[in-house]
Amino acid sequence: MRIKLFYNKSVNENAAYYYELAKEARAKLAGAEEAIKQTEKEMEKASTVVKKEVRIKKQKEWFEKFHFAYAGTHLMIGGRNAKQNDTVVSKYLEPNDLFFHADIQGGAAVVMKDGKDATEEEQHEAAQFTASYSKAWINANAAVDVYSVSKDQVSKHATGGFIPAGAFAIKGERKWFRGTRLALKIGLLGDRVVLLPEISKTELKGELLLLPSKTGKTKGALAKSLAKRYSVHPDELLEILPNGKSKTSSKK
Repeated sequence: MRIKLFYNKSVNENAAYYYELAKEARAKLAGAEEAIKQTEKEMEKASTVVKKEVRIKKQKEWFEKFHFAYAGTHLMIGGRNAKQNDTVVSKYLEPNDLFFHADIQGGAAVVMKDGKDATEEEQHEAAQFTASYSKAWINANAAVDVYSVSKDQVSKHATGGFIPAGAFAIKGERKWFRGTRLALKIGLLGDRVVLLPEISKTELKGELLLLPSKTGKTKGALAKSLAKRYSVHPDELLEILPNGKSKTSSKK
């Protein structure tokens, strides 16, 4: 190690010069060590922070504001309330569609798109879908009669009578689906939780059978329970579950 001595300085002055250099070096080293410690603390703190999963909100299809399901390739949409019942019929019921309703006051008005081209089996799916979103579920009925008619048989006008919101006047002959069982199945279709008629052949992941029950769980309690099973927010299930109490079963 070589030390540079200044000939114009005394021995004490040379010693003082190097003493100051050493002092500055020690200060810089201490500062660097403190910075390293602080950085290590910040990194350790960051590693313990649990990052919330960012869920990308999916853009909804137009029919997702209603109760909906598919029977084969046929979309079925049903109103969630009286106002939506009127909308489903006035805006979406077309000549080749079928209109379904349970033979009970209160329930979804269901439109089956291109229902006239549907098979008998697919129409029975629509009937079960309709039955399950009727007041019969709230009453915990095991079954209810359901009928279907064409667009030209459905009207908001009745001779000498008043038709309230969500209700319709039906004329002509109806096709009946007698004793339609109230039953839905719930599960994952891809990454989405869906409800389908029990008789649907579409297989769902984590499938459960859903039935009306006077002693079952309320809609809210069931939504919370199923939300844990399917890792979704309870609000997603509140939108699709039928009103009233329900029980679930893994067996059909």
